[in-house]
Amino acid sequence: MRRTTTPRLAALAPAAAVVALGLFAARPAAAQSIIKSPGDHPDAWELEPHLNIRPFDTPDRDVGLGLGFRARVPIVENGFVPSINNSVGIGFGIDWLNYRACRRGDCGSVNHFIIPVVMQWNFWLTRSWSVFGEPGLSLNFYSDRGDYCEDRFGNRYGRCYRDRDVDLVLFAGARWHFSQYTTLTMRVGWPYWSVGVSFL
Repeated sequence: MRRTTTPRLAALAPAAAVVALGLFAARPAAAQSIIKSPGDHPDAWELEPHLNIRPFDTPDRDVGLGLGFRARVPIVENGFVPSINNSVGIGFGIDWLNYRACRRGDCGSVNHFIIPVVMQWNFWLTRSWSVFGEPGLSLNFYSDRGDYCEDRFGNRYGRCYRDRDVDLVLFAGARWHFSQYTTLTMRVGWPYWSVGVSFL
């Protein structure tokens, strides 16, 4: 006996085919390059809470961990290279890192507060990916003068901290645009690395 499709299922078949075709077409569209389409990118403030890690040049050779927040204000929509999809903004925020530190058997911690101001040069590659570079300066505050730069025998090593200083910063990063206005933002460089979520 031949089985027949009910009218309701038959009516849903064209809709299902359209949805499947749309999903299939969406994947190449997300991967399609937009680097040669100047101006085809979000032109708004970017707000980015993130986690920080500093695995190098820390007191007592410890790994620094902390939290931070960054904001970006767009200043040049088409960037320094008019023929490609790039933009320039000013980034600023505050970051906190905490390090373990020991001196002559006494262990404590050093809190490091960083206020960075950077130029962010963005390159918009596809609907899913963008990359950026960030040179700039940071104002640094420490909860300790740096006595923890000595080991238990009084020998100095590593970097010794002052109450405050100004430092150069340099980062490279990438964003994965998992929705139209939200990205996973990853950053590596000096003096720390970060990963967070950006809201465009």
